[in-house]
Amino acid sequence: MNEQIQPATVRVFIALAPPDDAKEELARQLRPAYDTHPHMRWNRIEDWHITLAFLGELPADTVPLLRPPLAKLAADHQPPGLALRGSGSFDDRVLWSGIEGDLEELHMLAADVRTAVKSCGIAFEERPLRPHLTLARARGDRSSAAEIAEGLSGFTGRRWPAERLHLVGSNVGRSRGPIHYRDIESWPLGDGNALDLESRRR
Repeated sequence: MNEQIQPATVRVFIALAPPDDAKEELARQLRPAYDTHPHMRWNRIEDWHITLAFLGELPADTVPLLRPPLAKLAADHQPPGLALRGSGSFDDRVLWSGIEGDLEELHMLAADVRTAVKSCGIAFEERPLRPHLTLARARGDRSSAAEIAEGLSGFTGRRWPAERLHLVGSNVGRSRGPIHYRDIESWPLGDGNALDLESRRR
């Protein structure tokens, strides 16, 4: 039997994710663009997320250090109510959907996430939080991202609670195929009672 060799490093970020029905609501608006702009590099719908902290490439053995502090802060934070709204592009290249709702709570959660990461002794580049979902990247003709964003400018999705905090790994740099993300672990937000019960069981 061949044993799988575990990578020495993993590319990691911490994020929230919209529920499936909210993602499908936006996907319905995007479907015409999938056909008219097939040259865009479209992200998979299941990979849509709101990044709170991008940690980059980390030694795989440091990732478990993040679990206890992230579990605790998730339990201490109530789920922010969010919605997908409008669209735009970064540098006419990266197509995104905007986020509205409890943005103050979202920024507080992101700040606490970053503090928790630093408390583990993990260094990362702190970037300003710009809440969004990355939908696609332009290949060649950069006007496409701006065209699609203009068509989505009037979109407003339903409001939803961001119920879980996700620690995510990606396969960037490990293959020539599309980027795929996987949950390393996730925790319910605002579930302090459940966390206390789990601690007592130990």
